[in-house]
Amino acid sequence: MSWSFDNTKPIYLQIMEKIKLQIVSHELEPNQQLPTVRDLASEAGVNPNTIQRALSDLEREGFVYSKRTTGRFVTEDLDLILQSRKQLSEEQLQQFVSCMLQFGYKKKNCQMY
Repeated sequence: MSWSFDNTKPIYLQIMEKIKLQIVSHELEPNQQLPTVRDLASEAGVNPNTIQRALSDLEREGFVYSKRTTGRFVTEDLDLILQSRKQLSEEQLQQFVSCMLQFGYKKKNCQMY
């Protein structure tokens, strides 16, 4: 089954976000091997080059690392994972508050949710 993507941002960025979310939520554990580029591309329904770009950028950011003969793995850097979880949580919270304000709620009302 293909992953769903929106047309508002590049697919490789959406793939990066999905994998980061899997890492910070521990769906993917530290040192866990990732599926191959070909397998991820098939699962996501995208070109392998798109997956390759997303994984290369994740590697540059430190979320994954490569072992030449065995593939890519999730980082062991728990500080990076925790920091990213906090950052993603704050971004989601800001988006929620922004939407609630657009609906006419006051900031103090948003605290109830």
